[in-house]
Amino acid sequence: MIYTRINARRLRLILAASFALSLFCPATLPAARPPRKAAVVLLEAEQFADPGGWVLDPQFMDLMGSPYLLAHGLGEPVRDASTPARFPAAGAYRVWVRTRDWVAPWKAPGAPGRFQVLIDGQPLATTFGTEGAAWHWQDGGMVKVGREARVALHDLTGFGGRCDALLFCRDPDFTPPNELAALTAFRRQALGLPAAPENGGRYDLVVVGGGIAGTCAALSAARLGLSVALVQDRPVLGGNNSSEVRVWLGGGINLPPYPRIGDIVAELEPKVRAQVGTNNTAEIYEDDRRLALVRSERNLALFLEQRVNGVETVGGVLRAVVAQDIRSGRRTRFSARWFADCTGDGAIGALAGADADITETGHMGPSNLWHVRDTGQPQPFPACPWAVDLRDKPFPGRRLPGQAPEKDPLSQLGGWFWESGFYRHPITDVEWMRDLNWRAMYGAWDTLKNVDKLYPNHKLNWAAYIAGKRESRRLLGDVILTGDDVRTNRLFPDACFPCTWSIDLHLPNPAYAKGHEGAEFIATANHGKYRAPYWAPYRSLYSRNLTNLFMAGRDISVTHEALGAVRVMRTCGTMGEIVGMAASLCKRHDCQPRGVYERHLDELKQLMTRGVGKHATQTVP
Repeated sequence: MIYTRINARRLRLILAASFALSLFCPATLPAARPPRKAAVVLLEAEQFADPGGWVLDPQFMDLMGSPYLLAHGLGEPVRDASTPARFPAAGAYRVWVRTRDWVAPWKAPGAPGRFQVLIDGQPLATTFGTEGAAWHWQDGGMVKVGREARVALHDLTGFGGRCDALLFCRDPDFTPPNELAALTAFRRQALGLPAAPENGGRYDLVVVGGGIAGTCAALSAARLGLSVALVQDRPVLGGNNSSEVRVWLGGGINLPPYPRIGDIVAELEPKVRAQVGTNNTAEIYEDDRRLALVRSERNLALFLEQRVNGVETVGGVLRAVVAQDIRSGRRTRFSARWFADCTGDGAIGALAGADADITETGHMGPSNLWHVRDTGQPQPFPACPWAVDLRDKPFPGRRLPGQAPEKDPLSQLGGWFWESGFYRHPITDVEWMRDLNWRAMYGAWDTLKNVDKLYPNHKLNWAAYIAGKRESRRLLGDVILTGDDVRTNRLFPDACFPCTWSIDLHLPNPAYAKGHEGAEFIATANHGKYRAPYWAPYRSLYSRNLTNLFMAGRDISVTHEALGAVRVMRTCGTMGEIVGMAASLCKRHDCQPRGVYERHLDELKQLMTRGVGKHATQTVP
C-alpha cells in the first residue's frame, strides 16, 4: 500500500495534461509531481496482502485498466481479502471503490456481485457492486480513520463480485478519473511508479504468451542456441491446457514426412491425458512439471504474471515490448532482434501495427468449462433471478416433458458447447462473453435444483474464470491460408506443420437458440472434411509488414474458415516448434523471417527432419 499527498485541483490539471500528452506518446504516460494539500491513498486490489478467497483476474486489464480481485465462490461467499493501510493523517476521507454490477448489461435484477468494504472490521454503509454496467468509481461516502487501518473486502454472495481498487481522499469534492489514459497516469503517479520501465534485458527472441504454442516456440529456440525470454501473464503455462482452463489437447503430431515435428509438444503432454468432458481435475495438467521443464533450459528466461501492453517500433521493426506486472503494476522493457506473438489475440501485432483480420460477427466464442459433483449430503442452491431464465427452456442436460431421457444428463453440463459471444466483438466484449457463460451456468443449475427438484446432493464443484478462447484476431503473413487450400490439399513448398483436426467451426445451436437471440450460449460444431494430415505453410507464421515478428497459435495468418483446422493445441504447439527453428536460422544468417523462406528453406527442412526434442542436438552447428 502506498499513499501520496495530492491537491485535487492540481491533480485535475495534471491528468488533463497527461491525457493530452498520451495522445501523442501513448507508451510514455508521464508521472505527476507530488501534490501538496489533500491526501489520496490508492489501494490496488491486486496488491492486497491477503487475497483471502478472492482470485486475481487480469484477462481484461487492457480494456478496463487493471487486474482485479474476483469473488468466484460458485454461490458460496469467499473468505475476506484484506490488507493493512497507512494514512498520512487521521481524519475523514471520502471512499471510492472501482467496481461494477456485472449483470447490468442485461438489465438483470439482483446485483449478484455484492460486497462490503470493512475498515477495522466495520462495514461502510454502502454495498458495492450494485450499480453500473461499466467499470466505474462507486461512491462509498465518508469514513473516519486513524493513521493505520485494516481494509477488507467482504463478499456477500459468492457470485462474481469484483473490485479493482479503493481510493481514500481528504477532498470530499474530488472524483477520481475513469477514462483509461487519465486513469493509467493517475495510477502510476499515486503508486509512485517510475515513468520509464525497468530494463528486462536484451534477447535474441522474446516470446509473448505461454500457452502450448508459445512454450514450444521458446523451448525450440532456446535448444537451438538462442537467448530467449518467455513472457506470460498468468502464474502457469499451457494456456487453455492448464489447470486454470482445463481444455484437452487436440490434433496430431509426429507424422510423415516430418515425424519429429511435435516432439516438444509430446514433452508437454500430461501423463494422464485429459478427457473430452468436464471431470478433468487440476493436477492432471501438471502445471509444476511444465514450469520446471522451461526453467531447466539454460538459454531461456521465464517471466510469469507479466502482461505485455506496450511496444516500441521503428520503421516497421519491433524493438521492444513492455510488460506490466499484474500484481505490483511495475513495468519492464524486453528488447530483442526477433519477437513471437503467441498471445492468441495477436495482441503484440495489434499494438505494433501489424496487418490483421478480425471476424466480428459469426465467429467462435469462448467457453468456461464447469462441472458438478455428488457430495452425499443435501446441497441447497439459492435462486438466481439475475441468471439466464431457463425455467421453461431446454438446455443440454435437461429433459423436458416428451423428450427421451439422456444416458448421462450430468455429462452434458458445462462442456465445450457451452459457448457464447458469436455476434459480439471478439476483443472488446470478452468480459461480456465470460459473464454470459456464467449467467447460463447459474441459470441452468438454478433450474435443475430449484425448478426440476433434481440432484439434491450435488453442488457446483468447479468453473473456469479464465475464458477458453477459440477465435479473436489473426495477424496476416505472406500467405493467408484458406479453407479451400486445406480442402483441396493445396501444396506449398514451405509446408511445415501438420493439420489433422477437422475444419471445426462453431455457430449457435438452433435447438437452444429460441428466446436467446443475440445472447446464445450453446454451440454446434460443423466439421468440414479434408485429407489429413495437411501440411500448412511457414509463410503463415510471420507478419507480412512487421519484418521481425513471428506468430504461433490461433493468431496466425489464416482465414476464419481455415482457423477451424489449425486452432487446436497440439497443432499450435508444432507451429511454435517451427518458429523456434526459423528464429535460429535468422540468427545464423542475420536475416528476418521472410529471408528464411526466400534463402534458407532447405535448412529449415533439415531442422524439421531432425526435430528439437530431447533426443536432438541442442544447438545449430
